[in-house]
Amino acid sequence: MSTGKIVLALDGMGGDHAPDVIVNGANIARERYPGTSFLLFGDPARLKPLVDRHKGLSQVLEIVPAEDAVLAEDKPSFALRRRRKSSMWLAVEAAAQGRADTVVSAGNTGALLAISMFAMRTIAGAHRPALASFLPTSRGETVMLDLGANLECDADNLAEFAVMGSVFAQVLLGLDRPKVGLLNVGSEEEKGHEELRQAARRLRRPEAPVNFHGFVEGNDIGAGVVDVVVTDGFTGNVSLKSIEGTAKLYTQWVREVFKTSTFAKIGGLFAAGAFLKMRKRVDPRRYNGGVFLGLDGVCVKSHGGTDALGFAYAIGVAVDLVRYEYKSKLAEGLTKLHEVTSVAEASALQASGGAE
Repeated sequence: MSTGKIVLALDGMGGDHAPDVIVNGANIARERYPGTSFLLFGDPARLKPLVDRHKGLSQVLEIVPAEDAVLAEDKPSFALRRRRKSSMWLAVEAAAQGRADTVVSAGNTGALLAISMFAMRTIAGAHRPALASFLPTSRGETVMLDLGANLECDADNLAEFAVMGSVFAQVLLGLDRPKVGLLNVGSEEEKGHEELRQAARRLRRPEAPVNFHGFVEGNDIGAGVVDVVVTDGFTGNVSLKSIEGTAKLYTQWVREVFKTSTFAKIGGLFAAGAFLKMRKRVDPRRYNGGVFLGLDGVCVKSHGGTDALGFAYAIGVAVDLVRYEYKSKLAEGLTKLHEVTSVAEASALQASGGAE
């Protein structure tokens, strides 16, 4: 565990409600995480009045001028080429160059991934980064990845994602041996496409650096059958949005039911306390802070439409990843995975040659 001072680079102009939400979120995080400081990138004329509203914030926050900003409609390639003086680019660059320990942005997801991959590169042993976040389940929280960074994945990618997610769960959920599952159309070993089955074979090896549960299905996610759900970015993104949409639908139905009659309204008043507890339990702000795992640095993506509390939670994810040395633990896990894979492949090749 790192006990030193943590410096966070913040994209002050990224997000639907920037810069207000960014500054207010930093102030909440300042109180929650003593010993942290911030480099806030953006337009000083807009940022300074917001910072000055919070007593003591200026003592731990430095405004770094940025003359440009990445827009929501910018394509990743455009942001990579033409937004090099933007608040997002300069914040990522600060983390990549070691002037900050981590970067947090609520801006354009595709642009953030492209800029981060260019500036930070991937960590040794990782072929691609994966976007990971938490989901509430009946047993607590479950990590899920990839949520959209890679639409197509091979067996190597999925096995590496399993290691990334396992270390992520160890660091942020405090689990010694988180159970890891590959999302599939069934739990039987013969189910799914070849890439999934190959990844499963690698993760089932006794020396593999993950506690592999096997295949899981979509309904196992909410049940919390495993601590880490691994899939490709296409499936993960569709699954996440389906879960979010279903949650909103049921919330809408519940509200409508309690308006259907006088007795229903009275019942709603009696149930208000219970619904408040449930709302807090599934509050999306608590799960704000997706992470691009596999980069040679710590990059946290906040939801663009979040409020100050949600952005503070995203900062908290970044702080914990640095404090509990996620990057070094991930490097160790990926090295172990590839060592095990290389030994197994060499043994299989030798056995094949001997048979001939």
